[in-house]
Amino acid sequence: MSSTPTNVLLIMSDQHNPKIMGSAGNPLVATPNMDRLAARGTRFSDAYCASPICVPSRASVATGLYPHQTRYWDNAMGYDGAVESWGHELQKVGRRVESIGKLHYRNENDPTGFDVQHLPMHLKDGVGQIWGSVRDPLPRRDNAPLMVSFSGGAESDYTRYDAAVTDRTCEWLADEHNHDEPWVLYSGLLAPHFPYLAPPEFFELYNPDDMPTPTMRPEHGHARHPWVEAFAGVLPGLDDANTEEERRRAAAAYYGLVSYLDHNVGRILDALDASGQAENTLVIYTSDHGDMVGSRGLWGKSLLYTESAGVPLIIAGPGVEAGTVNSTPTSLLDLYPTILDAAGVAATGEPRPGTSLLQIAESPDPERAVMSEYHAMGAASGAFLLRKGDYVLHHYVGYDDELYDVATDPNQTKDLAHDPAYRETLAALLAEIESICNPTDVDAQAKADQAALVERFGGPAVAATLGTPGETPPPAV
Repeated sequence: MSSTPTNVLLIMSDQHNPKIMGSAGNPLVATPNMDRLAARGTRFSDAYCASPICVPSRASVATGLYPHQTRYWDNAMGYDGAVESWGHELQKVGRRVESIGKLHYRNENDPTGFDVQHLPMHLKDGVGQIWGSVRDPLPRRDNAPLMVSFSGGAESDYTRYDAAVTDRTCEWLADEHNHDEPWVLYSGLLAPHFPYLAPPEFFELYNPDDMPTPTMRPEHGHARHPWVEAFAGVLPGLDDANTEEERRRAAAAYYGLVSYLDHNVGRILDALDASGQAENTLVIYTSDHGDMVGSRGLWGKSLLYTESAGVPLIIAGPGVEAGTVNSTPTSLLDLYPTILDAAGVAATGEPRPGTSLLQIAESPDPERAVMSEYHAMGAASGAFLLRKGDYVLHHYVGYDDELYDVATDPNQTKDLAHDPAYRETLAALLAEIESICNPTDVDAQAKADQAALVERFGGPAVAATLGTPGETPPPAV
């Protein structure tokens, strides 16, 4: 734990595929500001969310606990402060802690650990996608928006909201009243979350004809795992039954949104520099989950592949070695102890599974294990990811496993789960999951909790119609 309290600036985007960033080796995308942050700090190359969907992931960021511990399973019911957050720990010692932008909790009136919430974005009217809690049988969402068809160069409510959040963040950092004592500030941006509409000047950075062809597409002979095929079958809005022209336009728009996000990150970093506080501020950049961006013929989140469950993760500031890449498997659960560590605040609640990224930066551990889990819309059963060393296991309750060597096969093209040579590796990774939780029991608990929620809202037929069909609307700005 830091002996000298440091300010913490946590910038969290939404749905940023970790492979689409210049410092991660992508030669096409323009992300100069994220890249300069990585150049003056440490980029964690193998970072994962706790659940590849907004609300559970964000509840885990707040609490430092897995979804099976918090029981925020899906996008139906948001974090309400019932489980203490890192913000609560900061408030106990009188540390100033504020948020600007998207949190995606239940509502701003719940005691979630912020002294002030500026321009807060939460679930609409405190209730999210109840339809996503209907798990047996899974309802087919034929009315879901076609994400790929609705794309291109244009402003949206989401891009306008991000501009307002960035403005407010820059104003907050410039305000001399915020310079008198240590602080923790969270800034939540929406890009590159769909709709895939990038401001024209950013969309025009990319020629759709130059966009890379997504990997592992079914029409190229790559059969999808049965669990994934079942997911695609009930969420056709995420399946890629579009023309090649539409796919390329959507990919260009996604890249444009990443560059728009980078532009806003740059504005915030410049404001921090101008405030004179950069030397005493730990900056963290990450996202709540990724986006498939057409890989395996799918768009959006919810899957265990790196494009969806992986996240970008960069830290820079006092005591952080510049220009390093750390291959230790890391998790968004590590943000809880990192923020407290940098702020010089000791945790008082129940132990959390995460480890401070400041400690991991000093003592890398490539054999560390981290887990992610999914129990939300389209999931026929609970899905669990375990990353350790070079290998990643996907364990689907009631289905065959998937096993990949992501050191030699980063695009996860060769499933090793049925190769006898990897039987011991698979068993060891499954044992790691079982040391954290019992997947079968967790799957049953998730479904029981969701069934009770569905009954509360009138039963499966009614619940299947409740909640926004697509993205959560932002507040008017």
